[in-house]
Amino acid sequence: MARDIRKDFFFGKKALITGGSSGIGLALARQLVARGAGVWLVARDEVKLSAACKELKAAAVDPSQTIGSTQADVSVESQANAAVDQATRAFGSLDLVFNSAGVTYPGYFQDLPGDIFRQMMEINYFGTLHVARAVVPEMIRRGKGHLINISSLVGIIATFGYSAYGASKWAIRGLTDTLRYELKQHGVRVSIAFPPDTDTPQLAFEEPIKPFETKVLASTNKVFHPDTVARDILRGVESNRYIILTGFESGLFYWLTNLAGPLQYPIIDLFVSDAIRKKKKAAEKQAGRV
Repeated sequence: MARDIRKDFFFGKKALITGGSSGIGLALARQLVARGAGVWLVARDEVKLSAACKELKAAAVDPSQTIGSTQADVSVESQANAAVDQATRAFGSLDLVFNSAGVTYPGYFQDLPGDIFRQMMEINYFGTLHVARAVVPEMIRRGKGHLINISSLVGIIATFGYSAYGASKWAIRGLTDTLRYELKQHGVRVSIAFPPDTDTPQLAFEEPIKPFETKVLASTNKVFHPDTVARDILRGVESNRYIILTGFESGLFYWLTNLAGPLQYPIIDLFVSDAIRKKKKAAEKQAGRV
């Protein structure tokens, strides 16, 4: 028997997705459109944004679905506000807002220029903040809505080589925890997702510039497909979960940091020490060839 899509939780919902032209954001958009939701994408790359929007319109399952986009850099408050205004005018109101826009840049702390730290905060944290500030007042007024902020596994447990990126993702966690407490009384739902390594353009970008130790530490990590992460996020939204995790490792790290407390540090120290030893061995081996 064919599934009645009109009974789907997301059918008829109106969603705004930042970072929606690729990666997890685009995966979320595809799955939402397939389930009958209207989707408004926000991203910086106009070419990718146009292609994504065209794809989603072709995949629409119901004539009532509105699908559109705004080219904007959400790290600029005026552009974030304009994108939210445009989406709100098109939809009338927003049911779901996914803050998925983000960038990464790994490196040794002493080697990273200050501009990288600033860029991570401007795009990852302030981009999330600007959109939240633009949508929350209307959600409070309506007494409904769901804000979903996407952090990272490094927003749960600090990771060697991610001093700039990790700090921005921890900032998102701190902001979202506070919003959960404040907005619950107004009927506004809040969730935060902590995706593990995901096969996105950002992961491909960072691979060549990762410190040796970071590569060693990540070598045993499973890399997830964006569709899997998006599916888990939507399941979390549907069941109104605050913390949304993907994979066993993410759950393990979450409980390690929250239950084991200070024990996490000597455990992670062991992994880092092993990575440093491997780096020294690799350097000695390379020197022996010269």
